[in-house]
Amino acid sequence: MTDTEDPKAPALPATDRSLPIALIRAREKVMAPIRDMLSETGITEQQWRVLRVLAEGGTLDATEVAERASLLQPSLTRIARSLSDRGYVTRTRDHADRRRQMLAITAAGQQVIDDNLAQALQIAERVRRSLGHENYEQLLDLLGALQDFK
Repeated sequence: MTDTEDPKAPALPATDRSLPIALIRAREKVMAPIRDMLSETGITEQQWRVLRVLAEGGTLDATEVAERASLLQPSLTRIARSLSDRGYVTRTRDHADRRRQMLAITAAGQQVIDDNLAQALQIAERVRRSLGHENYEQLLDLLGALQDFK
């Protein structure tokens, strides 16, 4: 023990019991096969999330897309520009509020989703099988509950 250590101070949990570290490790395990899938498309993880959100939600306000895709607004601005330049999304101004940018997936963007759908589903099914259906659903519920953490 050093002179600056307080013997009564609580210790940090071991790294194998640290929630932030466990979440990062789990994310890396889950994302590895998705990164492999995306490497063949020329689409980044963030671009994939934006396309997924738009495929699911239709035309959305950029702020909503950023929130649903877990992106910071400046990152979404750059990603939306890149996806628009590639013809995967359209960017328009809201007619009622010209400050709002509306994003929508194009047929070409939907084709990227469709072309990778079978492989994405296989990856998700491997994770589900690995955990078991109940654990998989419980994990999603618990992670959803963490979104309300303050």
